[in-house]
Amino acid sequence: MSQETNGMTDMLVRLYDLPSPQPLIVKLAAQQIQIRRPRAYEKNLVLAWVEKHFSRGWASECDVCFSNRPVSAHIATFENDIVGFSCHESTCKNFFGPVGVLEPFRNLGLGRCLLLTSLHAMQDLGYAYAIIGGPTTAVGFYRQVVGATCIDGSTPGIYVDRLKGSDS
Repeated sequence: MSQETNGMTDMLVRLYDLPSPQPLIVKLAAQQIQIRRPRAYEKNLVLAWVEKHFSRGWASECDVCFSNRPVSAHIATFENDIVGFSCHESTCKNFFGPVGVLEPFRNLGLGRCLLLTSLHAMQDLGYAYAIIGGPTTAVGFYRQVVGATCIDGSTPGIYVDRLKGSDS
């Protein structure tokens, strides 16, 4: 596999070789940040939050997660407010993402925790590998945290032929 980093190159993660998110979950809980799956009745709140802080396209992807059982998303909350989220099984089967954390809550390990929590949920679904679809700015993060590698020939990947006016 090449180490292509520009464009929308997909990445591959070995799910059988992941660190546990538990130490991060404990560390974040000490800071009053909880990681959990959103409940069905919270769907509109989660989608509105994702659209407000990230994009309409990401909210559309997150919406799909609420059709899966169990819900294939995780949220991070602080004082009953959402501060981060992650999705899997939304864009395509066996795909991780999108993921986002509010600026004031970055560099606390929250993105790492959401990533690991979602990837472990994918492993629980029976996958041995996961695909991170077209990360544009976080390639180094995915390499460092979960040993992700770029997939040769995956540019532009599935994120092509979008409808005019779509907001990703």
